[in-house]
Amino acid sequence: MTTASEPRVSGLETRSIDYVPLNERHGKLWHLGPLWFMSNAQIATLAVGLISITEGGNLIWSLIAIVAGTLLGTFFMAFHSAQGPQLGLPQMIQSRPQFGYVGALLVWLFAYVQYAGFNVFNTILAGEALHTTVHGNTKMWVAVVTVVGFVIALVGYDVIHKAEQFLTYSFLVVFGIFTVGVLATLHYPAGSFDLGGFSWTPFLAQFGVVAGYQISWAIYVSDYSRYLPPDVTVRKTFYWTYFGSALGGVWLMTLGALLAAWAGKDFDTIRSIDAAGDKVFSGFGAIVLLFATLGLVSVTALNMYGGSLTLISAIDSFRKVRPTVSVRALTIGLTAALSLVGAMAATANFLTNFNNFLLLVLYLFIPWTAVNLMDYYVVRRGHYAIAEIFNPRGIYGRWGWHGIISYLVGFGAMVPFFSVGTLYVGPIAHAMDGADLSLFVGLPVAGLLYWWLSRSIDVEAEIRVAEAEAEELENAAHQHREP
Repeated sequence: MTTASEPRVSGLETRSIDYVPLNERHGKLWHLGPLWFMSNAQIATLAVGLISITEGGNLIWSLIAIVAGTLLGTFFMAFHSAQGPQLGLPQMIQSRPQFGYVGALLVWLFAYVQYAGFNVFNTILAGEALHTTVHGNTKMWVAVVTVVGFVIALVGYDVIHKAEQFLTYSFLVVFGIFTVGVLATLHYPAGSFDLGGFSWTPFLAQFGVVAGYQISWAIYVSDYSRYLPPDVTVRKTFYWTYFGSALGGVWLMTLGALLAAWAGKDFDTIRSIDAAGDKVFSGFGAIVLLFATLGLVSVTALNMYGGSLTLISAIDSFRKVRPTVSVRALTIGLTAALSLVGAMAATANFLTNFNNFLLLVLYLFIPWTAVNLMDYYVVRRGHYAIAEIFNPRGIYGRWGWHGIISYLVGFGAMVPFFSVGTLYVGPIAHAMDGADLSLFVGLPVAGLLYWWLSRSIDVEAEIRVAEAEAEELENAAHQHREP
């Protein structure tokens, strides 16, 4: 679906955290499907699917945990996607109505750490894949992938969508053949498909990591739907995002579990993919890895793009930022440099670190997603005075105590249920042999508390402010565009 007038911006994207005016809205709703499919259909996602296997779980229950975790986590992530076309704003700037003009820095800090952290793992995997296939120094390839990701992120929104569409079609061919080969040629240990081999601890560990991985995409989604026209429906936006992300996630995580069960203690992400691919025909493993590298480059660009928006939002909390290409280039470059330093300094203990990082992401963003969705769909029902989001003395205030208190209480309620490998096991999780139920605590506590604290918000008054400022908002958006 498109608007009647949709001039496309040639060259580099100029907008960042600012509102996208109606005459710049463009694109089609189905574009969200390939974007979220391919964002998940890359081998960093594959590594998410082996947590249960490495902790002693059997294959069938690992697969069930993967599907269940994906279905639940993607549910919350996809509802954020519908906010983009309605508000015309990137995702994290939308936290100001709940947390305040300055208070939103709390969640932006965590979001920025996530963007940089994921890129550490993404670029390491890409470097190892290129080292295995075309040889050369791994750290050199990490730097090359970072530079290419920087260029894609700098060009911006439209080229990211087009790249993900191309990669989706190619993925269906390359990984379709690879998946058939994995199913047809690999052999699994005895008892792999025994439903009687259930164990709570590895099952919940796998479920929690998968759900956390899917929820972690929630901070991205409006970034890639905000240029769509506002007349797209919430339901269809949800569906295209949900099924794209869920299908890509389940596919790659399932491959991860299958490869881990087959390889056993000898499992290594890159070597196992290479060996399994060569069972289809000699050299096919290298083809799979080379294509997988393209997927890692694209998701690296997504993280730089989102990291830039989050960093600009944070700077804007202290000093107003005019959206320009120069500001985008600087913040994308800083995000790229941070992840590059992390990747160069990373140790070899990849799986343990990645598992702990995913759990940390889950813990940090469960209360945020509960507060944000409760505010959008229940408290304010999608009605926001967008100009006030950029006003430091506006109606949303500098500190949104309803959101901050709800977030902190929700997070605190989760602590006894945490189970982060050797780092920390909460008392309740310890009593349950390490089973992690924090997801089921943080979501309702943070969401319901925010609803209760926000009953005094005068939504009708905010709607009147939004209506009064609507025309001025459109005019200002045109004036602030860099020529």
